[in-house]
Amino acid sequence: MLNEVVKLKPVIKRYIWGGQYFSKFNKGEGDISELWELSVRKDNSSVIDSGEFKGTPLFDKVTKEDIGPINERFPYFPLLIKLIDAKESLSIQVHPSDEYALKNEGQFGKTEMWYILDNEPGAGLYVGFKKDYSKEEIEIALKGGKIVDLLNFFPVKKGDSFVINSGTIHAIGKGVRLIEIQQNSDLTYRLYDYDRVDKNGNKRELHIEKALKVINNHKYEQVKTNSSLLGDTKYFKVEKKELNGSLLLEANQKSFVSFTFIEGNGMVNDINANQYDTFFLPYGKRCEIKGKGTLIVSYIL
Repeated sequence: MLNEVVKLKPVIKRYIWGGQYFSKFNKGEGDISELWELSVRKDNSSVIDSGEFKGTPLFDKVTKEDIGPINERFPYFPLLIKLIDAKESLSIQVHPSDEYALKNEGQFGKTEMWYILDNEPGAGLYVGFKKDYSKEEIEIALKGGKIVDLLNFFPVKKGDSFVINSGTIHAIGKGVRLIEIQQNSDLTYRLYDYDRVDKNGNKRELHIEKALKVINNHKYEQVKTNSSLLGDTKYFKVEKKELNGSLLLEANQKSFVSFTFIEGNGMVNDINANQYDTFFLPYGKRCEIKGKGTLIVSYIL
């Protein structure tokens, strides 16, 4: 059981599409695709980077008491938070709902949200279909390498946010850096990967049959967010908070709280905090944050 807020050291993931953006912030060397900032998974756990348990995987220390009352709704740690650098476009993909995933995959599905941290000029996201399409029309587009033509492309700028419900076809475009808050699931069905090959000349696996069973083939309706409440789903709440001086943060509702400095720096209690550092605040605890910057704060109600 954790008795105080802890700083986290992320899991580094390297895929064929990653870049070197986060290496500039002392998050690792070389091409980095994803930083799993808050990850409580046996095989891929964030590591505690402060206090008495420094160097210990978070997975080995988090208890039901640390998670809070919402633990009764989830038979696993409910959130996974990532920083993503898309030097190249990610695959066109979709995630199943809990209902389908539990029945067919033995795990939970995936709803997620994105907040744009930085981007190259003209960069954007593919999210949802431009109009209603039949499954047959989607299959034809896939076979002809034309699936992108059916999708909405949203040019992005720093500060934009998108909620991606399960079943929504999507892809992060080339030149986008973002923070992703999601259900703790890595279940992804790829529909199209631009015919790319890895260093061994192999194409990545596609999951077209499964994807077509779970995809929402109707016209995409963008989920409305606002400048402070970025994401509001049954799986997570995500807020943006501006720090200018001192802020008292409490995990006293129904769950733990996690927060990431996306700009600026400061102190969390007596722990140094720099840009792109992430912290875990156990349920029932509080911490004082001092400094200047912007925080992305995630929790569950």
